[in-house]
Amino acid sequence: MSEHAAGLGVDEIIELLARGAGRPLRDGSSVSQLDHALQTASLLEREVPADHELAAAGLVHDIGHLMPGVGDEAHAAVAAEAVRRALGSRVAGLVALHVAAKRYLVAVEPAYGAELASDSVASLAAQGGPMPPDEVATFAALPSAPAAVALRRADDRGKVEALVVRDLDHWVPLLQGLSEQGGTTGS
Repeated sequence: MSEHAAGLGVDEIIELLARGAGRPLRDGSSVSQLDHALQTASLLEREVPADHELAAAGLVHDIGHLMPGVGDEAHAAVAAEAVRRALGSRVAGLVALHVAAKRYLVAVEPAYGAELASDSVASLAAQGGPMPPDEVATFAALPSAPAAVALRRADDRGKVEALVVRDLDHWVPLLQGLSEQGGTTGS
């Protein structure tokens, strides 16, 4: 994680996302990491149009998977630190929480686990499994928990083969704007 701790600039984030076009979301999938990022962001933009930071978090939530040597267990934390400087602490905080939101949902919604894609089921155990009751209460009390859950649900649905969404160029002004604002504080 330390090699990415200094954070990425917007151009580096865009370049990393673009490289995701050549990386399948999981073995045998025709959905690329870039497709997944664009779909997740588009879902959030449509469902919560006033929350631009949430859409940005959807776009960058899995860039940890595109960084060398980063596994499932650390991808959310690494991605959060990588985008914090450029996109602000709220975007980074939501990115950091998207795995915790999965663990939370598995713990509080019995049917949720059955809805997870095979790659999410496989990574769940390595990420800590369902949250125990004390962690559920702590997570639910976070001011950012509802947005993190919205991100997680879009993450789950943003894995559709050949879904037509806006391309990466659409998101560049948003990322640049967040960077110019320095993001927002708080999470």
